[in-house]
This record gives sequence, structure tokens and C-alpha cells, in this order.
Amino acid sequence: MSENEHNNNEAMVEEEQENKNVGTTIESRSNPDRPGRQFYIPSQIVSEFAQKGKDHLSKPFRSQFILALTAGSFMTFGALFSILLAIEVEVKGLYHLLSGFGFAAGYAMVFISGSVLFTEVNVLLPTYVFNAMEKQKNILKFWFSAYIGNIIGALFVAVLIQLSSSLSNSFYTELSMYLDKKMKFLDNGWIGWFQIVVSGILANWLIGMAAFLTTAARDLTGKILGTTLPVVLFVAGNFQHSAANMGYFSMGILSSDKYEWYEFLFLNLIPASIGNIIGGAIFVSLIFSYAYKDDIQTALNKKE
Repeated sequence: MSENEHNNNEAMVEEEQENKNVGTTIESRSNPDRPGRQFYIPSQIVSEFAQKGKDHLSKPFRSQFILALTAGSFMTFGALFSILLAIEVEVKGLYHLLSGFGFAAGYAMVFISGSVLFTEVNVLLPTYVFNAMEKQKNILKFWFSAYIGNIIGALFVAVLIQLSSSLSNSFYTELSMYLDKKMKFLDNGWIGWFQIVVSGILANWLIGMAAFLTTAARDLTGKILGTTLPVVLFVAGNFQHSAANMGYFSMGILSSDKYEWYEFLFLNLIPASIGNIIGGAIFVSLIFSYAYKDDIQTALNKKE
């Protein structure tokens, strides 16, 4: 074979390989369900939210409630870890970082296990409702069962922690400081009640973005990192996240008489929950559903 023929053959092989690479790139772009990248694009993330919301609704009630119980349990574990990591830490930045990192462990367990957390439901169900073609029954029942299940699960773990007598006095001193931060709005009367609503909006906006980043990642490391960043931010900002507060309050009810259970419920959890619904449904679900409506509808139709 002459040198020219050899060079021509090599050029043909290179051209053929280049065409294959271009074809793969075009195929990846034309098939958004199987991206060639290591993360999902926003429209795919929101369509996943809608699909998850649909999947949750399709489960039998016993499964829904059990998964709500586990999610509430993880919230108390997250609250526990956030306090343990921050005990006697005096540098504020490090204190907030460690506390948020500790609570992120609870959220990582929720997101990766598929448990039903009220504040995540505030994102998933509205996304499904905004984009679904058919009506779904029992949405409010599911929402309510998730809330009650989270409270019971949080209390269950708090009772076990109390019975174990495993924690030191320094833990309960730190817990008391956390409770004071959560309940500081009481000093502002009814204005404080509405401040909690606004704070709850910010909290679930961030948790919605934690779910967004976690869904975007395609490996375990990325999911944990995506969960951690917004959680550290909402913990550092003392934004009122009802599911997180369930963990703190459950331990507080059993270890301190400074606040009554009805103060935790009516003067924090309820206004925080109202804000959480607004933050998740409007600032995450509605905004992104509207922005990516055409792409999401196409993806949902393909999955039918």
C-alpha cells in the first residue's frame, strides 16, 4: 500500500469516528431523557418532580404513612447531629457551618431513601398538579398524612433518645439555645406570627432548591453535596422550616418546660408550615413549571 493510500485510509477512519462523535452529541441533545452529561438539566429536574409527585400519590396509604414516619424520624436525627457538632463552638461562621452540615445528614437520608417529607411534598405535588393532564383525588389527604406522619416520626425518635440517656448536659444546654432562636418571634406578638410565615417561605424555597440540586445529580456524592449547600444556608439564617423544627421541638418537649407544646404548634409550626407551602409551591414549583412548561409536558407524555 502506498503512503498516499495509507494516509487516505487514516483520514477516512478519523472522519468516520468524528461523524460518530457528532452523531452521539446530536442524539444526546435530541433525547433529553438520557443526557450525556453528569447532571440533569432544569426541565428534566422539574419533570422528575412531577413524576415523583405522581408516584407518591399512586402508593397505597400505608406506604405513604410509613415513609412519612421515617422522614420525621430523620428530621430528629438531623436536629440531634446539628446540635452535637456545634456544642461549645464559639466562632459563628464555623458554628453555622457545622450545624447546617449536621442537619444535612437528615435531609440526605430523606431524599435518598424516598421518604415522604412535608416540605419536599410542598414542591413535588404542586409540580405534578401544575403539569398533569388528569385530576388526582386524595391530594389533601396525602398532604395531611405526610404532616402528621412527620410529627409522629420526630416524636418517636425523640422518645428513644430520651430513654437512652445517652446525651450530656451540654447537649441540652445547646438545645435550649436552639429553641430560643426558633421561638424568638414570640417577643413580637402577632407581627412575629407573620414574620414566621415569611421566614417559612424562605426556608422551603431553599429546601426546594436542595431537592432541585439533589435531583440534578446522578451520583451519590453529588446528591449529598446538592443537599448540603441549601440546608447550611437555611440553618444559618434561622429560617423557619416546619419539618426541621419538628425535630428540635420533639426533643425540647421531653427535656424542658420552658415552652408548652401548644406554643411550638400554634406559634411556630403552623405559621411556618403556611410559609413552607407558599415557598415550595410558588417559588419553586410554579416558577420552574411555567418556565419549562413545554419541555416538561413533552417528558411527561413520553412516560405515559
